[in-house]
Amino acid sequence: MPTRTANDAGSADAEQSEQGDVMWATGRPPHWVGRASELAVLRRAVADLRGGLGRVVWVEGEPGIGKSALVAEAMADCDRSWNAGWGMADQLAGRLPLRVMLDCLQVRPGSPDPRRSHAADLLRKRQPTLPAGGDASATGVEVLVALVDELCAAAPTVLVLDDVQWADEASLIIWHQLAASINQLPLLLVATCRPTPRRPEVDQVRTAVRRRGGALVTLGPLTETDVTALVAGIVGATPGESLRRLTDQAAGNPLYVRELIDALVREQAVRLRTSAEISLAGEQLPGSLTGVLTERLSSVEPEIARMLRGATLLGGQFAVGDLAVVLSQPVSALAAGLQEALAAGILAGSGAELVFRHPLIKQALYEGIPLALRTALHAEAARALATAGADVLTVGQQLSSAGRAGGAWAREWLIAAAPALAARAPQLAVELLTRELDEAAGDGPVRNRLAVSLVWALLAAGSYQQAARRAAVAMTVLTDAGDRAETSWILARAQVSMGGSDDAVATIGRALAVTDLPGPWRARILALLPMLQRVVTGDLDASEATARQALTVSEQAGDASAAAHALADLWLIRAARRDHADAIGYLDRALSVLGDDPVHQDMRLYILTVRIFALQNLDQWAQAELGLRQAREFAARTGIPDQSTWANAAVLRYWLGQWDDALAELGVDDAGAHGYLRERWPSLLIHGVTALIAGHREQRATAEAELKAGLALPIENLTDRENQDFLVAAHALALEQRGEAGLAMTRLATLLTRGEGEMTLVHQWLPDLVRLALAAGDQEMARWAAQVCQAEAAAETRPARAAAASLRCQGLLESDPGPLAEAVAHYRAVGPAGELPAALEDLAVVLAAGGRVADARGAMNARRQPRRPPPPPRPRHLRLGGPHPDRSKGRRPGRPGRLDHGHRPGDVPVQAHGPDLHLPHPHQARRQEPSGDRPRSRPPGRPPHPMTAIHTTTTVPCSPSS
Repeated sequence: MPTRTANDAGSADAEQSEQGDVMWATGRPPHWVGRASELAVLRRAVADLRGGLGRVVWVEGEPGIGKSALVAEAMADCDRSWNAGWGMADQLAGRLPLRVMLDCLQVRPGSPDPRRSHAADLLRKRQPTLPAGGDASATGVEVLVALVDELCAAAPTVLVLDDVQWADEASLIIWHQLAASINQLPLLLVATCRPTPRRPEVDQVRTAVRRRGGALVTLGPLTETDVTALVAGIVGATPGESLRRLTDQAAGNPLYVRELIDALVREQAVRLRTSAEISLAGEQLPGSLTGVLTERLSSVEPEIARMLRGATLLGGQFAVGDLAVVLSQPVSALAAGLQEALAAGILAGSGAELVFRHPLIKQALYEGIPLALRTALHAEAARALATAGADVLTVGQQLSSAGRAGGAWAREWLIAAAPALAARAPQLAVELLTRELDEAAGDGPVRNRLAVSLVWALLAAGSYQQAARRAAVAMTVLTDAGDRAETSWILARAQVSMGGSDDAVATIGRALAVTDLPGPWRARILALLPMLQRVVTGDLDASEATARQALTVSEQAGDASAAAHALADLWLIRAARRDHADAIGYLDRALSVLGDDPVHQDMRLYILTVRIFALQNLDQWAQAELGLRQAREFAARTGIPDQSTWANAAVLRYWLGQWDDALAELGVDDAGAHGYLRERWPSLLIHGVTALIAGHREQRATAEAELKAGLALPIENLTDRENQDFLVAAHALALEQRGEAGLAMTRLATLLTRGEGEMTLVHQWLPDLVRLALAAGDQEMARWAAQVCQAEAAAETRPARAAAASLRCQGLLESDPGPLAEAVAHYRAVGPAGELPAALEDLAVVLAAGGRVADARGAMNARRQPRRPPPPPRPRHLRLGGPHPDRSKGRRPGRPGRLDHGHRPGDVPVQAHGPDLHLPHPHQARRQEPSGDRPRSRPPGRPPHPMTAIHTTTTVPCSPSS
């Protein structure tokens, strides 16, 4: 049987799967020896995938040690019907967000696979005029994660990322998110990586893989026996003494061995007798790996070598059309040379593109070009590609590699390409715009537009301090009224993002005082002001007056986005006044104003998202769930990141009693992710909801850890106060469980006083406060809490959640089962299901205290029964609008590392035993496990709060958790 070596990928063509247009970038080695234990790890992972189980494998080792070939050998066991993708990262492409994942998933316009073609269209069309809250690559992350979900729903999927140490950050985020969901997907993720040098974010992903039980495979040198077998497999005879001495120089590196033997074979320097010997003198032999790679390159014609050096300018993987542009030759003139390079094992096919067979070959070619010439060639390539209308990222990569300003043409191109470049690769846009701005002379319109574009890019990159500083400098030299207005708007956004609401108000005031402020910009700037007024002063009257003025100005200017923003301001103001019925009308009106114009997609998703919260306030729970589905379907259809729905969904799931789903929405198992992911998420809400659920489930260690993290966070502004209520409730529950009912009461009572303009829905927590106060013997506190709840109910223009909470408070305070029974009836008929168990327990306690034991037992038994059979788990890709998976293919609900729930739906902390009913004492801590709680999944990652990290459309809205 022929042997195959762990680094002979080049001699086999890249392999294509039959599913879609995905190809292995590295073919199966024809000569393989050794690596039995390492190969077994990968083959077990493939076998598990065949059984529907997801797996993650991390392979690391020095260059040329055989990482890619090991993976290719193991992947030979994959079924041809599976989806398969292989992406190769390289240093040049590392500046381009998502590049390696796009290559891996073969996402490109015109793909014969409609799923990949649709994803490519979403990414290319996604060029928002307003940056997405400092995470411009989030769109691509969501689109590609959704694509992987679709692929996994159709068939088991294998994704290989080669040379992860060079991968761009956005691709690492996707890999991390998929790895975190591996227990839910029929997905095999494999990464190869060099041990050094390695960036911190790569180390964090590696650590997360190990923490979640992923396999770590470390490749060392081949043994002497394996090297001997490898050489024998290549040359057809056992190596003799002279050949063994020569191959000893390779130190067990299979690439070195292979290239060395291939060089000898090309020179006809191997003599086959009883053993294989060499006939060249020692001084004729290459003495290093670089030497043997150079020798391989010398096997092709000089003209082909020059063509290959030109190809290295495009990175490790390139399109033939781009190479033709760079070399100023038609594709037909390159065909013969490319075929020869493929035959020589220098290039390999990878779908619609070509790839260098090994990064070291590409590196040897690239570094063989003198630095001065190399930078000049990059500059020339950039201009040629721009003229040919190449993608902005392709041109931008070349300009970046040139390392110097591109001149007048580059500045004109950058001004035109800046919106798309800032949306897709903000850091690259910042680099190029800074370079050109520093070189641009004078204060003309070109320099001014470069300055404005740079401020936009800094905002998109999340560099708020730099954006504010650059904007302030630009304001001193800009003369065009539109440029000044636009920069003022960006400056105010940056100041808000840094927490400087007062500074933002001052910036807006100065901008509005300008007499020649263009109408549309006046509308947009004015629409920022109402929510800042609410945060800074709490004056809802002033905020509402400003919002109505902004609406009038927006309608006069014909600016739909600004008008919708003003209507959203009015919604929030009316909701803070508890006029929820009137408030939701403003949201519906905003959706009508926006229409289906793709320019306003960000704002439309924001309106759809906050509408979920508005429907909850009206006790319209089924409509809220429908609204969540509509928001996510819209996000999936348009390619917008749906992160803004996560927090709203978590809170909705909490009140509906779907606690597993709430935890999945919050991504509670991704503790290792937030160290480098750029998503900004509401820590107070995440820790609060997680701690409260853990507390109700009596998972004390988890609750304590989440409380420790959450309580360490400062409460500095209105938004913080509106996000802390779950955390305060969880803290009170923990105190109560420790037998400190008085301290628990005092802690929960901090929510009683709502600040000026504050949204917090305090009624949610007041029945528990009344119960705690009665248990502590504090009648005055109990009455105060009941009065506050009654006032909240009276403020509702249409009786809803606060009214039901007030009934509970009244029944507890007066030991009257009537109001409590009315509240129970409300929760049964209207919802939310998460409130029903506690209301039934309150009713049972009051009934038992009044001697109505049988009725109390009935209430407790009712508490134990689910209202209706729980729905089937909703997998993550359904959240993104994909088809339902085939359960037989291994899709399972839940999240990796999810909390050990301990108690299943229907478990209750108190039960009837024999003739007696054992009810909790009124001060006993309540462990509430709602009925019908079943897991669903959400992509991993800590979510940003939909109200504090909304894409572009509003500034400081309130919390949906309040």
